[in-house]
Amino acid sequence: MKAKKSIIKDGVGGYTLIEMIVAIFVFTLIFGAIMSSIVMIYRTEGYSTDQAIAVNEARRGVDIMTEEIRKARYGVDGSFPIEKGAGKEFIFFSDIDNDGDAERVRYYLATVSSGTDTKSCVTTVRGGSCGVTFSNFLAGTLKSAQLVVSTEGYYGVTSRYSELYADSANIATMCASGCTQCAGAWQGTQTFDVTSRAADGTLQLLMDSNNSVRNLCPWQTPNHAMEATFELSWVEEIPELGNELRKGVTQPSGSPATYPADNEEATVITTYVRNAPPIFTYYDKNGDQITSDPSILTDTKMMRLFMVINVDVNRAPGDYELEQYVQLRNLKNE
Repeated sequence: MKAKKSIIKDGVGGYTLIEMIVAIFVFTLIFGAIMSSIVMIYRTEGYSTDQAIAVNEARRGVDIMTEEIRKARYGVDGSFPIEKGAGKEFIFFSDIDNDGDAERVRYYLATVSSGTDTKSCVTTVRGGSCGVTFSNFLAGTLKSAQLVVSTEGYYGVTSRYSELYADSANIATMCASGCTQCAGAWQGTQTFDVTSRAADGTLQLLMDSNNSVRNLCPWQTPNHAMEATFELSWVEEIPELGNELRKGVTQPSGSPATYPADNEEATVITTYVRNAPPIFTYYDKNGDQITSDPSILTDTKMMRLFMVINVDVNRAPGDYELEQYVQLRNLKNE
């Protein structure tokens, strides 16, 4: 009888090395696909949740807006109920806090931006002065501005100092104390709120040293008397841009009452508005759309509120549209 030959495969458990490599490769592909699917599910769920939150946030904003616009009335200073009617900004008067006095209310699409600019100057004249000008730095409405000023020069005793001027007004004395002679480094640093001075987009600054400040210092500029550096930082609000629907409220104050622009308090309603078409559309008593001033201010009896909400324009499910019509009760018979 012939003995049967036994066939033994190389490898582990009867599998060849090639079969094991193929199996591992296939397993890796399947595992990778499963993990990718799980990650995609989590991302989709996360985005859907964010979108739902944004829509609910916007819906609440529209409900509040509708109620406040419906109650539009004359301002306590006699202002007509509608101050401005634009596609992405609406200003009106309404007693939104039920205190008996109408507040000035502004709904508007805007973005908040910040910026910083630094300038320096030097004088080589004993008791000389130098200055800089910041201009054209605003694209919108200034919300706040801060100025940081430092100096260096022939200081060191109380008789040697410099005076700082902003728009021709003396606002500070620099290095009357605490500074050293020709320090070779910035010193005497002071910080100023210059919001009101910079609101027009221009700020002129002058540093003027007294006659005791001699031109003997070598740092940066040989034989200088004094030098200064000015860092201006600001926050501004740019209307009609961005994706933030904001609400500004100004309480009446004074006697006779007025609505000071500086007293406006702004809050964000939603940050995901994607409107290309107007948010606010205006209609007269016949239901015909009004498109121009001054008719918008005088003839508006009804408004359409329309917002497009989308957390991420590059992902599904896409835009969510909110639409609401509101009649201005107190203007029906105007």
